[in-house]
Amino acid sequence: MRAVILVLMLLIVGAIALVATGFVNINQTQPAQAPGVAVGSDGVVVKGGQKPEFEVQTGRIEVGSGKATIPVPEIRVAPGGNGNASAQPQPAPAQPAGQQPATTDSTQ
Repeated sequence: MRAVILVLMLLIVGAIALVATGFVNINQTQPAQAPGVAVGSDGVVVKGGQKPEFEVQTGRIEVGSGKATIPVPEIRVAPGGNGNASAQPQPAPAQPAGQQPATTDSTQ
């Protein structure tokens, strides 16, 4: 029972949010009118009323793609210490096929 109430509350809050943001616009085009009831010598006479009518306009969400230019930052690493080392990165030495690169472990 609590789950049903929670779902109903979420639906109501969602509907309020849609109307408040202007995504859904509801306009009444015809007001409601209650039926007329009269009691006479012939009995009860009921004359029909009218139901309300509404016009609902909803927003649209369009998804597309396009070209864009995005600046990408350039990263340069300068070695520390003596300033005479070259600023260009040195390629790693090629490993023969099937061998794993050697690792150093300072705990030995």
